[in-house]
Amino acid sequence: VQLQASGGGLVQDGGSLRLVCTASGRINNSYMAWYRQAQGKQRQLVASMTSGGTTNYADSVKGRFTISRDNAKNTLYLQMNNLKPEDTAEYYCNAQSIFGLNYWGKGTQVTVSS
Repeated sequence: VQLQASGGGLVQDGGSLRLVCTASGRINNSYMAWYRQAQGKQRQLVASMTSGGTTNYADSVKGRFTISRDNAKNTLYLQMNNLKPEDTAEYYCNAQSIFGLNYWGKGTQVTVSS
């Protein structure tokens, strides 16, 4: 499975962006997640969603970000509202299959200006 993330960009403090991750194969049985990596820092989990629809969010984005998926379109989304400068990072899409295979896509840069 190949993953392609898009939707990043430059936005002002308080703005919104929607990230899109398109998979080349079926994702309906996969655990899906968004990670981010700020310059000089470790990659961290932002939000995840199981195949059953259970979601999990990093404390820093709760109430501002929403993860969703459209299995028919093999697509994962991350709606990001009320963005803050500390959200600036490269955002990556991740998929983990039921067979334990782990897939990463190229990142998309999100920059929030103050």
